Amino acid sequence: MKVAIVGGGITGLAAAHRLNELDPTVDVHLFESSDRLGGVLRTERSGDFLLEHSADMFTTKDTAAIELCKRIGFEDELIQTNGKFQRAFIVKGNSLVPVPKGLNLMSPSNLDAIRETTLLSSAGKKRFLDEVNVPPKLENQDDSLYEFATRRFGAEAYDKIIQPLVGGIYTADPKKLSMQATLNQYLDMERRHGSVIGAMARQKKVGENDSLKSDAVVTSGARYNLFLAPRNGMAAWIAALQSRLTNTTIQLNSFVRSISSEGASWRLQSSSGESEFDRVLISTPASIAAKLLCDVDQELSRQLQTICYASSAIVVHGFSRESVEDSLEGFGFVVPLSESRNILAASFSSVKYAGRSPDESVLIRSFVGGACQPELLEQTDASICDMVKEDLADLLGVKGAPQLESVVRWTESMPQYHVGHTDLVAQIESSVASINHLAIAGKSYKGVGIPACVQSGESAAESLLDSAR
Repeated sequence: MKVAIVGGGITGLAAAHRLNELDPTVDVHLFESSDRLGGVLRTERSGDFLLEHSADMFTTKDTAAIELCKRIGFEDELIQTNGKFQRAFIVKGNSLVPVPKGLNLMSPSNLDAIRETTLLSSAGKKRFLDEVNVPPKLENQDDSLYEFATRRFGAEAYDKIIQPLVGGIYTADPKKLSMQATLNQYLDMERRHGSVIGAMARQKKVGENDSLKSDAVVTSGARYNLFLAPRNGMAAWIAALQSRLTNTTIQLNSFVRSISSEGASWRLQSSSGESEFDRVLISTPASIAAKLLCDVDQELSRQLQTICYASSAIVVHGFSRESVEDSLEGFGFVVPLSESRNILAASFSSVKYAGRSPDESVLIRSFVGGACQPELLEQTDASICDMVKEDLADLLGVKGAPQLESVVRWTESMPQYHVGHTDLVAQIESSVASINHLAIAGKSYKGVGIPACVQSGESAAESLLDSAR
């Protein structure tokens, strides 16, 4: 069997590896339009600084990525976060205020920490804690983050805490972001327990009694020990994964122009030529998949086009430690939209993980743009850097010229899971299932994190092999 995989990011690589594992006789051809594999996962070295161009870590709570690392013998190359400073901050004015202890997005396990935080006024704290008395919305329908958070916790908690914490993950418009597609566990907590605080209280009550635990309950507190990173950056993982591929032809700088089905086979036209395949797996963004499939199924193409994307930029700065007044005793900060700053969030990379900067230096990654501030990306790289340095000066007391400065732009790269996204994906899956020997995968559908991408690629590969049986 001959299989074409279109897209050489982590999703496509995971799919190729899974095909190798399950059936070493499959002839895999991986098409990548750029000159390298890995997609958005890219590592750059500048002297003793290690710069990640996108994600710099992944969670082990969702197991697909760590299990793949184990199977390719890469587990020993993974490092854990710095155990000394496992906390983050939220911006309030010119200050960094710690995220309340025990708070994981919207699930508080320590109500005293909510009472003590300076992020909320007395009225805001009272309204947050009154969530336990807010009647549940029992009907099973999608909500936006804004609708859910303000209904349950109030406008102030949403504005000062919840929006920035979630916005730091999805860079989305909170009034459009689908709870069902991104944070469905909270909808489930409301339906099953009446409230989020009530669900957390039940979790505490049942303790270690596994028979009573609810799948809807979220683990309390941000568990930074669950996040791992490759010692030498994501590029090292991509290289290790590539080295384990067998019976796989990798075609770089090979742009797939069109895909058509001819009876039981598929024909791909690319910049490398024209070829026939028995199976096709498309792991590109949905917008590209829509163009490739427009002559195969117009309705599927239309559905794929419905998924929107946001752009962002990552601004990387290396500073001498003495030029930063802040103690940097945490992993970074997020910024509420109401603060009207240029930075969405910043990560203290050299605090989180060892080996990210020279001794006596720090590496900070700042995030700009997203669905709510797209106009900032119209600026030049130099202007964006200046805007970021102004915020870092206010918030961290940064002074003087940086040792390193870099801007990485990601145009139309982050899929937006708008309200109704889960139903849309179900329609897309139904359309794909009606087409023989086709699979699609990637972050456009069921998760933007690395584990979700790995799982998506592996599941798509398995579906193609199942269709051959």
